Amino acid sequence: MTEVRERARIEEIVGEHVTLKSAGVGSMKGLCPFHDERSPSFHVRPQVGLWHCFGCNEGGDVISFLQKISGLSFQEAVEHLAARVGVTLRYDDGGRPSEEPGRRHRLIEAHRAAQEYFEAQLASPEAATGRAFLAERGFDRAAAARFGVGFAPMGWDNLLRQLRGKGYTEAELNASGVMSQGNRGMYDRFRGRLIWPIRDVTGDVIGFGARKLFEEDQGPKYLNTPETALYKKSQVLYGIDLAKREIARTRQVVVVEGYTDVMAAHLSGVTTAVATCGTAFGSEHTRLVRRLIGDTATGSGVQLASGTSTGGEVIFTFDGDAAGQKAAMRAFGEDQQFSAQTFVAVEPSGMDPCELRQAKGPEAVRALVAGRQPLFEFVIRTTLRSHDLETAEGRVAALRSAAPIVAGIRDAALRPEYARMLAGWLGMESDAVRRAVAAAGKGGAGVRPSGPGSGVTGEREGPRGRAGSPAAAAPNGSGAAGRPDPRDRIAQLERQALEVALQLPDKVDAGMFDSLGADAFQVPMYRAVHEAIRAAGGLGARPDGGAARWVESVREAAAEAAEPAVTELAVAPLQEDRVSALDDYVAGVVRSLVDLGITREIANARGRLQRMDPEAEPEAYQAAFAALVALEGRRRALRVEDD
Repeated sequence: MTEVRERARIEEIVGEHVTLKSAGVGSMKGLCPFHDERSPSFHVRPQVGLWHCFGCNEGGDVISFLQKISGLSFQEAVEHLAARVGVTLRYDDGGRPSEEPGRRHRLIEAHRAAQEYFEAQLASPEAATGRAFLAERGFDRAAAARFGVGFAPMGWDNLLRQLRGKGYTEAELNASGVMSQGNRGMYDRFRGRLIWPIRDVTGDVIGFGARKLFEEDQGPKYLNTPETALYKKSQVLYGIDLAKREIARTRQVVVVEGYTDVMAAHLSGVTTAVATCGTAFGSEHTRLVRRLIGDTATGSGVQLASGTSTGGEVIFTFDGDAAGQKAAMRAFGEDQQFSAQTFVAVEPSGMDPCELRQAKGPEAVRALVAGRQPLFEFVIRTTLRSHDLETAEGRVAALRSAAPIVAGIRDAALRPEYARMLAGWLGMESDAVRRAVAAAGKGGAGVRPSGPGSGVTGEREGPRGRAGSPAAAAPNGSGAAGRPDPRDRIAQLERQALEVALQLPDKVDAGMFDSLGADAFQVPMYRAVHEAIRAAGGLGARPDGGAARWVESVREAAAEAAEPAVTELAVAPLQEDRVSALDDYVAGVVRSLVDLGITREIANARGRLQRMDPEAEPEAYQAAFAALVALEGRRRALRVEDD
């Protein structure tokens, strides 16, 4: 992983998402992609390979940035970067990548070539039916280009000949999923259809969705890429590449049912919309969405059975017909995998977002999402509608059906509230409904475990909790200690000394810095960072490979709660940003801190002398006096050198 970090230039990866500008010597800054701000507080220091936002106190290396911005697991982020920079990974723990990096790169390139071909074909005369299909649904050429919509012409080998001409082998084409195999050989899988590229969170095309246009086409209405090494439909959400940044920023995701619904939602201003690809919303989708919205239990990195929430919303939009209601009920089975609040938005007349945009305009799509209904409420009301509530028998039957649902609500604070609401909807006494819910709970009815055989779900990703761990949750990396007072001149000096030791180790007098004792830093947060530097061997024993390798060794040696503080100090802008003055600045900061330490020792030595009786213990007194003289001599020499 060290090689991946070093070869993946952090300024390039971050620069794809953040506009970076120079912020002094070796520093760049821009607007943070993880929270709203008007003044840039997001800093990147390429020479140490780290980033930190001084507004929201998030920070880390290139891997953690890709994890957070794209919703990837630690392993997925490492594999993506390795493939990008040409590093071959070794899996010591028996794990294996989904596809060998070199082969994966070839398949990604094949998909990109296919996407470019399909998109170009949309302008051909043969694609007139496809363009008409889009126009009838309110999508112009610009909308088609925004989503990469293309057209697969009729014929058996149009794309096959195109890709063969680019040097792709039969084995690669067969593995890509864009071809089918028949008795007479390989042929185009998609023919005479509108094509939507399906991308992963990093923006790589990994598959396609195709819509039938012509009556003579005997295939299904929608045809997707089959399961391949790249494309796993249970793990893919269409539109995630376009929605991921807004999802992470707003902590909201809107799940719609199809490609055109995603297009309509985004064009209407609902830019957090995604869709499943030919399958129901399942547990793999749940994990992906949770990562994007940061949906974890506070301070632990796992989903607690109590439903502890750190916020965020998951909104399912379904057609208002019976099939849509069935889909919503199916989604309820996944709901308690989220600690985020989960909602349903159903258009009463049965229109999907695409139809709603056409009929009533983009504001109606935004209103649909804004008028969302809690999923628990929707499921309970849907259950009640299947019973005749005008009769006593119907109300009792409805209570028996709905009570297990209320009992299965994992959030203990919500259960009594929904029991009260259920009583109102049924027109029954609250006590009777509460007893029915309690009985259903004791019987285990309707309770959905959040993980196989346990009360928790979720995972810790990366070394020492880089995602979702207590270290990641600690404010600004201070851990047990709070933030130091910025007006404290001693705290400021300690901070400056650590900044130069991490960022400019080649300019620091290693012997002088390493002579600092364990008590040289008074601020607990800075003392923890200094301990990490000492644990890494000190400046005199730092590894070859420049500042980036040095900082990484300190981060690895740091206590879990101190690691974010190391990151912050390694990225923080220096007080001196003139290249010509850096040497003097570094030397002055370190000497001042050493001087401060010696001054403390002198004060302690004088205090000891004052408490001693020279006549009662003359030898000890003389030794203490000699130690004081030596300390004062060291301080004089240091100050002369500084002058």
